[in-house]
Amino acid sequence: MRYVYTPSDEVCTRSIILEIENGIIRSVQFVGGCPGNTQGVAGLAKGMKVEDVIGRLQHVPCGGRSTSCPAELAKALEQALSEENDSAKDTAEKHTGD
Repeated sequence: MRYVYTPSDEVCTRSIILEIENGIIRSVQFVGGCPGNTQGVAGLAKGMKVEDVIGRLQHVPCGGRSTSCPAELAKALEQALSEENDSAKDTAEKHTGD
C-alpha cells in the first residue's frame, strides 16, 4: 500500500510517502526536513513492523515543538494502518454481504 501523509506545520517536512506491505514498512520518503535526520529515520524504519516504529517514534519532540519529523512519521503510520484496516473491513463486508 502506498500512502502520502501531510504532516503538521510545526515540522520542516512537507510530506511523508510510505510503502507498507503486510504490516512491514518497505520504504519511507520525507519531502523536506533535515536530510541527515530524515534519511536516517527512513533507513532505520525500513523493514520494521509498523507498530514497532509507531511505539518508538510517537513521542519524539523537536526543540520546543510538540511534534517532530519522527513523531509525524508515527502519525502517518497510524493513519495508514487505520485506512488499511477500514479497507480490509469493507472488503470483508462485501464478501459476506453485510
